[in-house]
This record gives sequence, structure tokens and C-alpha cells, in this order.
Amino acid sequence: MAGSATSLANVRAAVALLAALRRGGLAHGVLCPGSRSAPLAVAAALLEPGGLRLHTAIDERSAAFFALGLGRASGQPAAVITTSGSAVANLLPAAVEADFGSIPLLLLTADRPARLKGCGANQSVNQELFLVGSCRWLGEGDPQGLAAMAPAELEALARQALAAARGDGAGRSAGPVHLNLPFDEPLHADGEDLSRLAAALAAGPPPSPAAGGAHTAGEPAAPVTSAPTGTALDPDQPGVVVAGPWRGAPAAWPAHVEALRRWQRRSGWPVLADALSGLRGLPDLDTVTAYDLILSEGSGGEVATPVGALQVLRLGPLPASRRLQRWLAAQGGPQVLVSEGDGRRLDPLGVVRRQASAGLAAWLAAQTPPIGAGDPSEASLALAGRWRRAEAAVQDLLEGELAREGGEPALARRLSRLLPAGLPVLLANSSPVRDWESFADPAAPSRPMHGFRGASGIDGTLSSACGLAEALGELVLVSGDLALLHDANGWLWRPQLGGRLTVVLIDNGGGGIFEQLPIRTQPAAAMDFERLFAMPQPVDPLALAAVHGVPGRRLESLDALEDALAWALAQPLALLVLTTDRRRDAALRQRLRTMAADLADPLATGPIPSP
Repeated sequence: MAGSATSLANVRAAVALLAALRRGGLAHGVLCPGSRSAPLAVAAALLEPGGLRLHTAIDERSAAFFALGLGRASGQPAAVITTSGSAVANLLPAAVEADFGSIPLLLLTADRPARLKGCGANQSVNQELFLVGSCRWLGEGDPQGLAAMAPAELEALARQALAAARGDGAGRSAGPVHLNLPFDEPLHADGEDLSRLAAALAAGPPPSPAAGGAHTAGEPAAPVTSAPTGTALDPDQPGVVVAGPWRGAPAAWPAHVEALRRWQRRSGWPVLADALSGLRGLPDLDTVTAYDLILSEGSGGEVATPVGALQVLRLGPLPASRRLQRWLAAQGGPQVLVSEGDGRRLDPLGVVRRQASAGLAAWLAAQTPPIGAGDPSEASLALAGRWRRAEAAVQDLLEGELAREGGEPALARRLSRLLPAGLPVLLANSSPVRDWESFADPAAPSRPMHGFRGASGIDGTLSSACGLAEALGELVLVSGDLALLHDANGWLWRPQLGGRLTVVLIDNGGGGIFEQLPIRTQPAAAMDFERLFAMPQPVDPLALAAVHGVPGRRLESLDALEDALAWALAQPLALLVLTTDRRRDAALRQRLRTMAADLADPLATGPIPSP
């Protein structure tokens, strides 16, 4: 009987913790198998009737990336539940991405009590240290076990975890939180005890023991404080806006877009919009998308810089374009960086004079004197006109050349046109996100764009896509073959995936990004490029998907893309495979860059006009 009481106490403590998280807004739990985590698993199942959505996964790395996708789409943390030992180590890649990408994430790991640590007990490792370098906060249960904690302590633990995961909306960004939770044995409660506990929960959820209640979804986790908001930017003088990948909360998006429109109406500055900024195709916003091609100079790829003190308003992290980064580093005018709740230093170029972290809407509202009505200066309009002419010339070039070409750049352009407006897209790292940046059609309809560029790895690509699709209802993933194969366990989400997912796979026989780097040698025999870098794999992606019950089609050419998309978008989960030639596509990209440099308006060399 004593053992039964202890096991039930474990479950009660787990229920109290998860119920507190649920009251604070937790909507999704992602459960991995394990014995030490049994009280958490049972507690999560007991809370399902009360609205907690429970997903299961056999692979902890995949589970964490699925939760990452849920967090990116919803702006609220999902909770991953794992057992002890090496299971915790598998959470690190997603924790790293959540950290750098400012994505809320809760990692709940079961552990042995302190008396079993450091004495050779089975599966007792220093797991509390595995994730600490990437997490906003490490919260730990009582060293004797979670059952030793009072309800108010569990409530406080949950409240602090949610607050840290969400950030404060100003200097402290959203990110991953690790709760390491010891459980003493026995771990497994009997059926009668669980039935009684389930009946008690059905009669009414346990009240919050904490005075004032728990932190609720959507509230700031702490009083919002802002970084200095004064500006060194003059809307009456020429400048540009550089918009990097969007990392703010979904709820902040409408105010962000409206604030940017206000600034552009007043200043006339063009917006150099990254593919992941979400700004391309929006009405009443003048964007430049071909900046990476406009700023290149011949085959050498060097960036010529304008003469004068050009002002720059930077939004969020830098775009991936190295040419744009070198161009920004060469500017002599003031640069201000505005982030959406991330107070960390986001200026690897070392040229930003001031960084504000409360978001663009707050930054604009705090300007003194206020940014009121008025027309842009002639000088600003002249500079914006240069960018527009350069953009138009490059787009005309791309339109003609890519209409005659197949391959990856042409795929990015056609996909951007063919996918329905508003359909969310996830671009995998390496070539897909770079091709969309440079070659997607700027006249394509607006749609939510997603990418995991925090750490820019290929870990968890398919699992993250599944999480996004689950939260958003539908998604298209554009991925390379190695990135998809690296996360092949992501196909295991198929039986329980509620959202619709279409995967467009670029099968170029290995790592295509390496063809775009100066790696190959002359003579070629001096180094085995294929073995050391490209690493082609003898796996048929359609056969691998079919083993998991996922239908697919192979496209013989881009001419078949429209019909194939119509078929795939009607499936719950489908794979389209386009075979490309990575060496040929690398040469095509270089040729297009050289041609674009010869066409672009003399923006890069002319002086900035005076007002």
C-alpha cells in the first residue's frame, strides 16, 4: 500500500504541474516513451479531456522540432515530455534553434532523485547541464522528487517556466525553458487509483493554489521595459529599410506591418525585404527583393558601395545575403536596429548606433518629434526610384532567362507564383531559402513565410514542418534531399497529423549548397568532393515516404509542376520530387548574377542625391 501511495503521489504532482501549465495557456504536449517519465505521461493523458492536445513521438529530436513548429506558428510554447538519460541530449538541436530563433518551447525531462545521481545508478546522468547553455531558464523539481513539492510550489514552477519561455516582449525574447523533474520510485500507479483520479478531474479541475492565479496566455511575463527609443534617423533624408526574417509573436504582426507602412509613407524609403520577412507581396508596401543580385558586381561578387551617408533602418536579424551584409558594413550613415522583443546584440557587422527591442510599432510611437504626416523628400524619392529601376531590370532578366531554364532557381520562381495566396511556406536551410530570396517572383501573392534561420541547421526540417502544419492547418515545405533525409523520422507523424502538408523535394544527389562554395579543386582528383562534401545517398525518397504511407510523385520537368501541385495540395500529406543537376544549377546562378550586375541601375556607384 505504501508503494501505491507513493506512485499515486507522483502522478498527483505531475497533474498539478501540468494543470498549472494548462491554466497558464499550454495547449500542446508532445510525449516521448519512457519509464521515469511515466507520471508525466499519465498526467498528460488525464488532462486531455480538459483541452490539452497530446501528440506522441518515439524520437525525442523529432518531438522537439515538432514542438518548435507549433511554437513558431502559435507564439505559445508547446511542452515536450521525455524520460531521463540520453533522451535529454536529443533535445539540444531544437533548443539551440529555439534559442537563436526566439521561439517559445518547454522541455520537461524526468530524472532520478538526487540520492541516485553520481553513484553509478543506471541512467543517472548530469542531464540538468545538457541544455542550460541554450535555455532561458532551468527550473528543477525537489531533489527528493516532484511528489515532495507543495501545490503552491508546483504552481510557481509552472508560472515561472511559462514566463521565461514567452519572454517579456522587450529585452528578453521568447525561447526554450528546461524543467528537470526528479521522480522517485515506484513510478507506476495502479488502475483503480488512476480511475479515481480521472473521475476527480472530470468533476472539476484542481483550483490554482497561488494567490492571484497563474500567468495566462497573452499576458506579458514581466513588466515591459524598452531599450532606448530615440532615433538617429531623419525621415526627410534618404535611406533604406532592411527587413530580415520575422521573429516576432504572431499577435504583433499586424501592428508591425502598419508601422512599416507609416514609416515608408513618410520617408519614401524602399524596403529590402528578406524572403522570410513576410513582407513581400503585401499591398501598399514598396519592396525590393533582388538586392542580392543588384549589389553583386560581375562574377567576382564584390559589392560596390554608394557615396554618402545613407541611413538604414534594420528590422530584426540580418538577411542571409553576404553581398547585402558587406554593403551595409560599408555605409557611413546612421543605422538603427529594431527587434521584436529580442534585446540580445543582433549586429555582427558592428555598425548599428542604437538597438531598440520593443518592436517597430513601439519604436515608431516613441519618436520625438512624432512621425506625423508629410511627404517624402525629393532626394529620398530619387534614391527609391534607383532601387525600383534596378529591381525592374533584374526581374526582367530573370523572367526571360528562367522561362527557358529548369532547375532550382526556376523552381523557386514558379512555386512562388503557383502556390495559392495565403498558403504558408517553410523554406529549408541551405539552397531553398537562398533561391527564394533571389529568384522568387516579387509579384507573387503574399503568404506567411517560415524558416528556421536561428542556427541555420538542417536538423528537424520535416518534423518542424509537421508542427507548423498542425498549428496552421496547412503548409508547403520546400527542402533539399539531405535535409529531408536527415529528419526521416519526421514521416512518422503521418498517422496523427491534423494539418495538411505538401513536401516539395529538390533531389540533386547530395548537398547542393557546397556547389556554390569555392570547394572543388583543380585538378579534381586532388580532393574527393562527392565523398567529403556532397555526400549523395542511395535512398529513393519516394520509396522511403511510401513505407510510411505517404503518397508521392516524381516530376519529369517543371512543366508538370502545376498539375502535380494540384494533386498534392488535395492530399493530407504528400511528396513531390524534382530531380535537378546541382553543378548545372550552381553555374546558372553564377551566370545570372553576372548578367544582373551588368544590368543594374548605377545605384551602387552614384552619389546619394541632396535634398
